[in-house]
Amino acid sequence: MKILVSKAATKLLIAASGTGGHVFPAIAVAQKLSGYQIEWLGVPDRLESKLVPKEYPLHLIRVGGFQGKLGLGTLKTFGGLIKGIFQVRTLLKQGRFDAVFSTGGYISAPAILAGYSLGLPVFLHESNAIPGKVTRWLSPFCTKVAVGFVATSKYLNRAQTIYLGTPCRQQFLTPQPLNLPIPADSPLIVVVGGSQGAVALNQMIRECVDTWLDAGATVVHIVGGANAPTEKIEHPQYIVLPFYDNMAGLFQRADLAISRAGAATLNELMITRTPSILIPYPYAAEDHQYYNANVLAAAHGALLFRQESLTAQFLAVEVLNLLQNPQRLKTMASNTSSLGVINSADLLADLIGESVNTHLASV
Repeated sequence: MKILVSKAATKLLIAASGTGGHVFPAIAVAQKLSGYQIEWLGVPDRLESKLVPKEYPLHLIRVGGFQGKLGLGTLKTFGGLIKGIFQVRTLLKQGRFDAVFSTGGYISAPAILAGYSLGLPVFLHESNAIPGKVTRWLSPFCTKVAVGFVATSKYLNRAQTIYLGTPCRQQFLTPQPLNLPIPADSPLIVVVGGSQGAVALNQMIRECVDTWLDAGATVVHIVGGANAPTEKIEHPQYIVLPFYDNMAGLFQRADLAISRAGAATLNELMITRTPSILIPYPYAAEDHQYYNANVLAAAHGALLFRQESLTAQFLAVEVLNLLQNPQRLKTMASNTSSLGVINSADLLADLIGESVNTHLASV
């Protein structure tokens, strides 16, 4: 990896907000830009407010997304966007920033447009197979758009795209110990529905879990905080947690994951070579989780099921069939890992570093 820094304090504004799918890849890239002075742009009361201030100065603005039909809400959102653009322009000018990097979402709109209006290099990373509205609309204003899936570029034909995979947190790249009571000889099933949990998925798993436990499996069920089940199933090999910090260790140890299909989680599964059953969140914007999951399913690294057509009885049998076929799981693991880009954060940091230096040399 080579990061060429043209001055002692090359300044980068990172705009990444909301969910781990936006924030964690941005943190992974920031950690590779050790020669840069980095500051962060976010939205109040989101994940970045908890994670970012420990490492980087955090600036907050209020911005929303364009949802539904045109109306008064659209005008309010547009007004907020205009205000946000001027706020970010002021921040970039007063802070004498050299470039902007965003990982998509609502926060990227004012960041991209403000940076572009000032003639700064602007970089965007899109982790989903189907790019979101902001990426589709504003990618032509970016110096480069890095994509997490090869197929994403075909939706962005007015932008300069490059496939670099999705940056992953460092702990997923090295073996992590587990502090959970998982028997060494027990197959491990990890169930994760996202940070807020998933009511329908949680309930379906609880209808299946006795079958898997009777077969000798251990199940670690990450139920989320907002929608955690209240009733208890008591079994030493059924571990229910609202959250777990060491997902890297869990995925590395897992024989099988059952998961929603957010881009960040799928990337972690690819990096850790974890076979999976994917049940996309059916109400995700533009059904993007289905398209994410279909990339892994098409490569035979995962099984893909629509929630509305899946029953607990069918899921219970499918999981048992996989656990009883280690060779199939091994093949799925190999196919999954072929899609991951382990050094994505390095590649994206290099792209930013080289482009910024070229820009600084020309001004």
